[in-house]
Amino acid sequence: MKHILVVSDNNEAINKIRSSFKKTGVIETRDRIETTLKPPASKRFDLIFIDAESSGKTSGNGDLQDKIQSLKNHYPGVETIIMASKVNIGEAVKAVRSGGSHYITYPIDPVEIMHVTDCIREQAFVRSELNYLREEFWQSDALEIVRTRNPGMKKVYEQTRSVAPTRTTVLLCGETGTGKGVLASLIHHHSNRDKGRFISVHCGAIPDTLLESELFGHEKGAFTGAFKRKLGKFEIAAKGTIFLDEISTITPSAQIKLLQVLQDGTFSRVGGEEILKTDARFIAATNMDLKKMCDDGMFRKDLYYRLNVFPIEIPSLRERTEDIELLADTFIKRFNVIMQKRIKGIHPDIIKAMAVYSWPGNIRELENLMERAFILETTPELTPESFPAEFFNYPKKSEVLKVNTALPLAQARRKANDEFESQFIRQLLAKNKGRVNKSAEDAGISTRQFHKLMVKYHIQKKDYKT
Repeated sequence: MKHILVVSDNNEAINKIRSSFKKTGVIETRDRIETTLKPPASKRFDLIFIDAESSGKTSGNGDLQDKIQSLKNHYPGVETIIMASKVNIGEAVKAVRSGGSHYITYPIDPVEIMHVTDCIREQAFVRSELNYLREEFWQSDALEIVRTRNPGMKKVYEQTRSVAPTRTTVLLCGETGTGKGVLASLIHHHSNRDKGRFISVHCGAIPDTLLESELFGHEKGAFTGAFKRKLGKFEIAAKGTIFLDEISTITPSAQIKLLQVLQDGTFSRVGGEEILKTDARFIAATNMDLKKMCDDGMFRKDLYYRLNVFPIEIPSLRERTEDIELLADTFIKRFNVIMQKRIKGIHPDIIKAMAVYSWPGNIRELENLMERAFILETTPELTPESFPAEFFNYPKKSEVLKVNTALPLAQARRKANDEFESQFIRQLLAKNKGRVNKSAEDAGISTRQFHKLMVKYHIQKKDYKT
């Protein structure tokens, strides 16, 4: 049985809706939206009909769109139908764009009511199915990895989810230690090549003289020491994925051969004449600015354009400090299994230090610190004594505001203001564990204003709840 609310002073419209849901719904009525927003807020409605005509006559602050938004905040997940005359249909469309589910026009027709409610039900089913599929996309062993509260990392995982099922070449950009290798593996294991091999090559760790042999293989006698034929990584990867880490370090001659592979999938072993083909998917990673290297003549532009088909920029750990506790929790679970310990948490002083440390080594440095602490710790909690003393005498994150002087002053000012507002709202929500009312009070603004800022910066309170 549906619980339905009708916000209207039009008795004829109320009676038409009542008759439409005579057997399937419980109808309640209010004459104004403002009355609907009063306690108790625990009241649960499945559907709310809102009369645009009578709502426009109310003395409350704000227009119909604002009232719809307030109603959605008051009753999360509720479906709303706007009732409007044909002359007022523009207001109904605006209300739908601001959060309403659908609209119907006067005179109210029971057939139209049922048609619209059926459409809403189907849309809700599609949304829930899509959400289910999105949640089910990540394999169970990846769920710990993709946990994040940071908008930048959420975007990274959305991009990963979009590109993984394709065969598109991906370029992962970010500082050393940000997890480019983990992300490359994530893309492979969520693609239709997951049954094939994932071959990882750290280009910077292989001597220049051996790099081409490592990537493309060599024939017997191709050079001194080549006593037998060797298969290259591209041959071994076959129908899987090849991940080329630190791609910026490869030699000019290797760049030429790599360009050929990216263009038509063909290559030859060092010292060989046979043309070989590969169907491997390419993922490359770099901690350098490849575009600048191209401008400086240190990297081939045509190769850069072949690699840069789908770039993903991975934020540094100091740009995602809200994720440090999640990452630390993941490492605790992992090291408990590896080292057969039962450590349950981290001392608050360590959490504070982690929040302001500059993390030059990013996630890799965090992992190394946690591993060292696990080895030394003798209590059920990681304590400061298990961390290096210098960790607590770190250089603080720079207090100088970073600005982009390439932008006009007005644009740079707006950008800085947006970054400050976004960070301010996030820190308040983190402090208040996602409580919007308390955060708005601390900010000295109304809850409605706070909600608008959350929408503007794509912030969700659920990400900050305990």
